[in-house]
Amino acid sequence: MFEAINKWDLKLFCSRLTDQMVIFLHDRRLFIASDNTQPLLLFLCVHQYKFHDVAIEELEKIHRVYPDMQLLNGTYTFTDGTQKDLLKLIGNLPVTYDGQSYNFPILLWLLDSFPFTPPICLLRPTPAMVIREGRHVDARGRIYLPMLHNWDHPKTNVVALLKEMSTKFQQEAPLSSKASGDEDPHKLLASISSLQKEGGVRHHDQPHHKVSVIGGGDLGMATVMSILAKGMVDKLVFIDVAESSTKGGSGDLEIFRLPKVEVSKDLSASAGSAVVVVTANAWSNEQSYEGVVQTNVDMYRGIIPALARHCPHAVMLIASHPVDIMTHVAWRQSGLPPTHVIGAGCNLDSERLCQALDINLNVHKQAWILGEQTGGKVAVMSNVGTSSSQASQRVQIAPSSSASKPLLERALDLTKNRGQRSWSVGLSLADITHTVLTGRHKVHSISTLAQGWGGVVSEVFLSLPCLLGANGSMRLAETTLGQEDRSALETSVTSLSDLMTKLRL
Repeated sequence: MFEAINKWDLKLFCSRLTDQMVIFLHDRRLFIASDNTQPLLLFLCVHQYKFHDVAIEELEKIHRVYPDMQLLNGTYTFTDGTQKDLLKLIGNLPVTYDGQSYNFPILLWLLDSFPFTPPICLLRPTPAMVIREGRHVDARGRIYLPMLHNWDHPKTNVVALLKEMSTKFQQEAPLSSKASGDEDPHKLLASISSLQKEGGVRHHDQPHHKVSVIGGGDLGMATVMSILAKGMVDKLVFIDVAESSTKGGSGDLEIFRLPKVEVSKDLSASAGSAVVVVTANAWSNEQSYEGVVQTNVDMYRGIIPALARHCPHAVMLIASHPVDIMTHVAWRQSGLPPTHVIGAGCNLDSERLCQALDINLNVHKQAWILGEQTGGKVAVMSNVGTSSSQASQRVQIAPSSSASKPLLERALDLTKNRGQRSWSVGLSLADITHTVLTGRHKVHSISTLAQGWGGVVSEVFLSLPCLLGANGSMRLAETTLGQEDRSALETSVTSLSDLMTKLRL
């Protein structure tokens, strides 16, 4: 059966979908040849994408490089239970691992703002396969790569993403045979010919709003109270760590019992948490700054790996000092994807900056503090207003201008000397936690892996504007920084990188 569709004048959608489904263009008219309605559904689905013309061009490029990758439509279930009809790419990724060729089955869900937002990438293991959890793959098979974390179309695209994925899987195989488990990754299924292509797949568990706060003292208590006040938690576990200097509060919470709060000294009580907030800091008799930081690193060695085992799917939010370094340490020690390990960073300073612009200077735009939390900070402004519907979809840093620079400097002056008191940091941590639990996709300036962002080559964590959701930091804002601001960030990168090389992780 051939059906001509005259009302749409589009470019070639995709020359070949499957052996039974073909879409082609003739005389500027789109034709569908099929024994069923699947191609028509695909076409209607892509036409509903926000940037469908650009999406079609991207799909053409993908098909040229990966002709065996199949394009289908399906229903994706988000972490909040909502569903959406989306396009998905299914196929086998060829990888050479230790001199042998393998085909890893993968699935890419294309969000409706594709290609300006990264796809959701998943492994599709057969019943005979086992997912090998690692730095780039979690226990549920979700794939995390630097390019996904630093997505910036057209600089980044799916073709380049698949090439990066292949490179990472060459270094660490994501799947192994069930018979061999994790012990022998070489016994992989080299050819996958019978992938199940239809039917819905449940990709995420339903959201469970359990939060754990690790570390007592004023900051731990302030964080507990602030998170409770937000009203989103089903259960909050408060764990006092023996090695931490920030003790206190847990005994009073046991006396004056609060609803939904459990007090414990066992890290296993954190199991099943959606967010784990670490506020613990260690005492140190060391006189040098490096020595003080090393004491915290040593304490983390007994905390972070255990938390990662008990909460492999949680977002880990770090508030220990210095936050950029300790977030980096937590990521290294946990083995979790970089999207799941974030620091409080400059979120508090950024929110204060936004308030000063909005209330005092009548400037209604998002603004953030970038850089090192302890110094070398840079103030930037968004290109969209706070009420714009684009604010959470296409976040960009506006270029520095003669108009914006004085406004930012005046706003910074208004926020000086406000300090980083425990209650204010606790409110900031609760704000970040709330965004993760609700999947609001709000932009926060948090400590995150900055490698690959704005020309950063070193593996360092800095505060950058990140779009947060249920899966942690989803996408970094694009960058157009002036030379002065870029120099300040480069100084911070060098300082942080030098300190990391001196620490014993």
